[in-house]
Amino acid sequence: MCLAMPVRISQLLPDDMAVVDMDGVSREVSVALIDAPQEGDYVILHVGYAIGKLDAEEAARTLALMDQLAAGEQA
Repeated sequence: MCLAMPVRISQLLPDDMAVVDMDGVSREVSVALIDAPQEGDYVILHVGYAIGKLDAEEAARTLALMDQLAAGEQA
């Protein structure tokens, strides 16, 4: 099974790279597949690559559902 998750771009770096924030953890990822990434954008991250943008509301809903699943709650 593959899992992609929403993350927020916290810093843009050279060479189509960025630092993203995942629940308080920072990680360097490629944003080469995203058109015009900006700091503060939410993107879908899959194996080190941002593969699509999404709006902040959708990211918040998805992250809340993932938190519920991790806690063993029913959605």
